[in-house]
Amino acid sequence: MSKIAWMGLALLAWTSAQGSKWSDISAPVLKQLADEGKKLDWPQGSAGVTVDPATGDVFMVVPGQGLWKSADQGKTFSRTDGGAIGGRCETSYALQFDPAGKRLACFMLDGKCAMTADGGATWAPFTGLGRNWDYAAVDWSGDAVKNIFGARHECGGEAYLSQDAGKTWTMLFKEAEFDKTGGVGIFDDKTLVYTFKGRGIQRSTDAGKTWAKVSDLEPWGRVIRIRKGVAYWLSKEGIQVSRDQGATWTRQGTAVDATIGPMFDPKDEKHLAAAGTKGIFETTDGGETWKSVGPLPEKFSLPKAGWFANVDWDPARGIFYASQMGKPTYKLETR
Repeated sequence: MSKIAWMGLALLAWTSAQGSKWSDISAPVLKQLADEGKKLDWPQGSAGVTVDPATGDVFMVVPGQGLWKSADQGKTFSRTDGGAIGGRCETSYALQFDPAGKRLACFMLDGKCAMTADGGATWAPFTGLGRNWDYAAVDWSGDAVKNIFGARHECGGEAYLSQDAGKTWTMLFKEAEFDKTGGVGIFDDKTLVYTFKGRGIQRSTDAGKTWAKVSDLEPWGRVIRIRKGVAYWLSKEGIQVSRDQGATWTRQGTAVDATIGPMFDPKDEKHLAAAGTKGIFETTDGGETWKSVGPLPEKFSLPKAGWFANVDWDPARGIFYASQMGKPTYKLETR
């Protein structure tokens, strides 16, 4: 294909995406709850969205009314958590899906937290710690999930580790403002990493008893995304990648102005997406080049990196979903 032809196709794709519009998929659920006299918690509306990468099923949080699931791309929803989930998502990383699908961990603020291993059919609760979580990383590498590393909400920057699937927690450290500006990652029961202003990337191989600086980088992604043993961490410089459990990091591709993600295409390791204040971006070459898909929904905001707004992706169908607490949940069809 000639360069001119390739540019023409790229322009056509970009124009098509810009012409697409966000559609509200939460309104029927919110109307149903209102008609039933159900009370929503602050700040009303919806408060989080994610997609099962294996099936494309959509999961939406309604404050005080749990987690709702759609198997038809948001056309219809039914509550799926059986009362195991409450509260809202404070950050873009509160809902953590296993990249292989089926398993979802929900780190809620001001409500119950739990994890499902079967797409929402059954749930295992986490023990609450005060007002609960801003964000957390899950070790998805084993058949049974046990290891979780997360940051609590408004507690002076406390970070905790669980090695028994959220039944008990050990505080690893306390850094003022860590809950607002830090980032975490977990590879197994002993290997952890975190980043914080002035600390670079810190790594532990003894379950957080001791830490060593491995990089001057300070990624702004709140949680590392790990797929097939490879770790991806969004930073101002671009996606940082580690293939040795966080011991070393190298940049992959070019910079993208995004703090949510990266989001994976299960069928193509070079097909990724990410989102930030300037909208949603997609790459088909592992981040060497990025295409603008479109802006976030109107009045959505990210006051800090990865804060308030949730964005997720169904690459098989070319659909993005977005939610922010107090606002509707939307979908954007790109083809």
